[in-house]
Amino acid sequence: MADTDAKKTLISLLHGVEKFNAEIFPQNRELFAELAGQQSPDTLFIACADSRVNPSMITQTQPGDLFVLRNIGNIVPAYGEMLGGVSSAIEYAVLALGVSHIIVCGHSDCGAMKALLDPDPSKLAHMPTVASWLRNAEAARAVAGALKATDAGPESVRSLAEQNVLLQIAHLRTHPAVAAGLARNTLILQGWFYDIASGEVVILDESTRSSIHVDEAISRLTREVDAKPVQV
Repeated sequence: MADTDAKKTLISLLHGVEKFNAEIFPQNRELFAELAGQQSPDTLFIACADSRVNPSMITQTQPGDLFVLRNIGNIVPAYGEMLGGVSSAIEYAVLALGVSHIIVCGHSDCGAMKALLDPDPSKLAHMPTVASWLRNAEAARAVAGALKATDAGPESVRSLAEQNVLLQIAHLRTHPAVAAGLARNTLILQGWFYDIASGEVVILDESTRSSIHVDEAISRLTREVDAKPVQV
């Protein structure tokens, strides 16, 4: 039965490819022609691998706009801790692609955050790689406070997810390419939290460790842009 269901899912995906080839691609032929030989995204978007999180849909961006890095728990190990796919993607995005923004986006009902809130290590015994990976978010649990497994409801998961985003931004600052970009004022870091049920996205303020609405973040940035003297 499982084999049949898996094949049906694959058939559905392939029908999606057919629709893309027959309808979507022709409608966007000029865009894909521009992208065929190069990419120049402005933003590195670090998100959880959760299937319910769609960075392009959330930001209403087109192919080529976002350089997306996804993993369990939208985690960025501190530089030198786990050099590999995450570190190399960050380095490439900043130094080769010249992105000017890095966004770390957490989300509601995050399985990684639920696992961190559960003190029973035996539940991850069959997933040792996941358990090892989640150690990069341990400090966020300490900041969020001592929570019991029975407290792992939506609000606790959200609180931990938000603290985790701020922790990963701190980890980002340890990466040489990021540190250099920040020193040159060519790079902006920002943390987001996405609520799946409501569609709400809030911006996490590093200095106050609190959240602000998108319209407030837009107003702040607009004021900063307007106040900047024009270069002649």
